[in-house]
Amino acid sequence: MKQFPRPRIIASRCFEFDACRYNGQLIPNNFVAALTPYVDFVPVCPELEIGLGVPRDPIRIISGSGGRRLVQPSTGKDITGAMNSFADGFLGRLADADGFILKSRSPSCGLKDAREFPDAENEIASGKGAGLFAAKVLEKFPHLPAEDEGRLLNFRVRESFLTRVYALARFREVRKGGTMRALVEFQAENKLLLMTHNQNEMRALGRIVANSRRLTVERVIEEYGARLARALSPLPRRAANVNVLMHALGYFSDKLTSKEKAYFLSLLDDFKLERIPLSAVVAVLGSWIVKYGEEYLEAQTYFRPYPPGLMELGDSGKGRDM
Repeated sequence: MKQFPRPRIIASRCFEFDACRYNGQLIPNNFVAALTPYVDFVPVCPELEIGLGVPRDPIRIISGSGGRRLVQPSTGKDITGAMNSFADGFLGRLADADGFILKSRSPSCGLKDAREFPDAENEIASGKGAGLFAAKVLEKFPHLPAEDEGRLLNFRVRESFLTRVYALARFREVRKGGTMRALVEFQAENKLLLMTHNQNEMRALGRIVANSRRLTVERVIEEYGARLARALSPLPRRAANVNVLMHALGYFSDKLTSKEKAYFLSLLDDFKLERIPLSAVVAVLGSWIVKYGEEYLEAQTYFRPYPPGLMELGDSGKGRDM
């Protein structure tokens, strides 16, 4: 069984790393703490990087006819240019990023819920949007996994985030190796995983690997990588998972008793009705894969997309369809 790679994740520095929030606090984050033994973090605090101290007076986004600006009401400073310059430089130098975990509601790092105000003095928000640093992240890396700590409390969102960052980290190893053999193996081992996200994209990736245009290995890997993150972007639908699980069940159709099949199908029904998590169904299939030595399925990352130590069934209960 292959070892898991170490994804490279850019995270807001105020999570577990440094007491750098505007009020001088460090924010405990159980998910970030759990990830630390398994991933390589790149902590960043854009506000600290552009020279704002700790503690510091709050900043806010002003949205008006002149566009979105980042200001510090207490001093009157307009730090829009400094923030945009830092974001462009930092993200432009960023190599091999697999995902982002950013602070919600932050005027710099909020992905979609940073409050916007009509002017520096008004205390009533006029809307919400991405913080200035986060907006640059979404612009430069539109298909990479990017979540805030609130959404990651949701089980499905967290599971999808982990699945995607580990798939992208595995592909970085393919890119580093630079061989068609490694790329063909990657496509084969991730076939079922890709099927749950987007079957059309899975087929498109297969055509890239087939290389009917006789491109160089470097060009094929480049095209594949550009499409892979997009293929993994959609949150897998339950129906897509059911189709994949039924497909896998077919490998054991002549080995299982009628009671075993009936039990598995009852688990599928429970999964469809959101009574049990996907992992409960996958665990049963996994036991059959081991028992019957089904090598093709054993190689599929779908059944072990990320380290088991990161499996956490806790769920905020909010936004189950996120």
